[in-house]
Amino acid sequence: MTNRVDVVVIGGGQAGLAAGYHLRRRGLDFTVLDADPAPGGSWQHMWDSLHLFSPAEHSSLPGRLMPAQAGETYPDAGHVVDYLADYEKRYDLPVQHGTRVDAVRRDGERLLVEADTGTWRTRAVISATGTWSRPFLPAVPGRSAFAGRQLHTVNYHSPADFTDQHVIVVGGGNSGAQIAADLALDGQVKVTWVTQRSPRFLADDIDGRALFDVATARRRALDAGRDDAGGVASLGDIVAVPPVRAARDAGLLVARPMFARLTAEGVRWADGSHADADAVIWCTGFRPALAHLAPLNLRSARGHIPTDGTRALGEPRLHLLGYGDWTGPASATLIGVGRPARDAAHEIAALCAHN
Repeated sequence: MTNRVDVVVIGGGQAGLAAGYHLRRRGLDFTVLDADPAPGGSWQHMWDSLHLFSPAEHSSLPGRLMPAQAGETYPDAGHVVDYLADYEKRYDLPVQHGTRVDAVRRDGERLLVEADTGTWRTRAVISATGTWSRPFLPAVPGRSAFAGRQLHTVNYHSPADFTDQHVIVVGGGNSGAQIAADLALDGQVKVTWVTQRSPRFLADDIDGRALFDVATARRRALDAGRDDAGGVASLGDIVAVPPVRAARDAGLLVARPMFARLTAEGVRWADGSHADADAVIWCTGFRPALAHLAPLNLRSARGHIPTDGTRALGEPRLHLLGYGDWTGPASATLIGVGRPARDAAHEIAALCAHN
């Protein structure tokens, strides 16, 4: 049996919920298909000590302010999960958890969404699957030879898993700095932090509020034809959240250059020096989870799908939401996804009115 709706949203995390909020306001018939068995999106899979970059009131989805967390200026991941679960329930969003989408295909005047629980024929699709399910691991020489544990950011939980071990943390972004700081401040783990280039910390008074403002200003400047001032990337790579500041100021967060190769026992640098290691944590980023869109044949050579705003240039019935600045300024953040979600719903409503 094929289900029929106006819109299918793929992904029930923050981007999918923001899309659902605006689709509901437009009076469209829609469903949200989410692979996770429970609400909370990728936040339910984060490491134990993770906190937001911004206070709760600056980390909210459209229509519902995130309540403050008692005793915390910057809420933790568990608080975000609770907020998203409440948001889903408050707006009675039709999220079908535990439903994995395999493919989106063209079917004449409609799109066909094939999932492990059924098939949906729809006028439009919003893909909001994010990146968490597609971690990136670099092709470093000797990676298969290393006899210790290798993990990605997605597999890290807490320092308790590495007591009395030497851990190499790879990555000069926020995840690398935060996980290296988490391990170093524990005091029971030896940590070596390695980065491709010297770490660039943002000023201590910069948090997610300022980053959102900078990203938005950059997008407006580009849309107006003005020069690119660099946006967030021009400020630095690492937000100095309290644990990162504490580890940095204590001299515990000093990066070494990237090693040349892995060996069976550890890592070797270009100068021939070697360090034994029990584990390597790859904080090396993610790629957009877009495999379900492969039948549409829309990807560019860079792996992205070219868009005008959120709308795919090669398929006007498809919108992409929450993958990064290429689908809306700061659209991969809680506070930033609301505006592109609203714009996508507006375009889809116009499409449905004429189709």
